[in-house]
Amino acid sequence: MALTPPATPPVSWTRSVLPLCLLGVLDAEGESYGYALLSRLSDAGLENVKPAALYPALTRLEEEGAVEIEWGAGDGGPGRKYYRITEEGRTRLRRERAVWRGFTATVTSLLGDGSDHTKGEA
Repeated sequence: MALTPPATPPVSWTRSVLPLCLLGVLDAEGESYGYALLSRLSDAGLENVKPAALYPALTRLEEEGAVEIEWGAGDGGPGRKYYRITEEGRTRLRRERAVWRGFTATVTSLLGDGSDHTKGEA
């Protein structure tokens, strides 16, 4: 029996976890600019993130003090905004990472493994 690849998560799921994912990428990989962040998210499996969702999320993170922005030279083109996680962002990431792990463990336990389809049926 062939396994079908997992479906792409709904956009609402991706939008909900986008700030946490951005903090994780910036913490792990250092400062980056928008297009590189989109590429990194896509490479990780979040292909449905669009610039229209990315840039407002980065702006909110900056307004909340989790990310700082600096203009830098582009590669032979116009300048770029570079995003860097702050200490406040790292604190937030640690806290939200712990909450995420607990949340996903709870959801996973409620979903079960899907092998017993007769439980709860009359």
